[in-house]
Amino acid sequence: MNIRFVSTLTAEDEAHFAPALLRAVGSLLDQLPIAYTVRIETTGAEVFQHSHPAAGGAYEVPTFESASVTAHAMTKP
Repeated sequence: MNIRFVSTLTAEDEAHFAPALLRAVGSLLDQLPIAYTVRIETTGAEVFQHSHPAAGGAYEVPTFESASVTAHAMTKP
């Protein structure tokens, strides 16, 4: 998953805000048993990054054979 945010902050404000945002998002995601990397690139070319391994060791990527995918059609009443 790739999530992109666009801000109207100045480069200086982004440099101050990015570490706090990274800590907040990291503290939430660290509670989940998932592997992830959060990377923030500011307009001032600064990069802030935090990674977390999956709980219990190696991260397994599901395949179509092992993943259960269900599609539901939406209809108007």
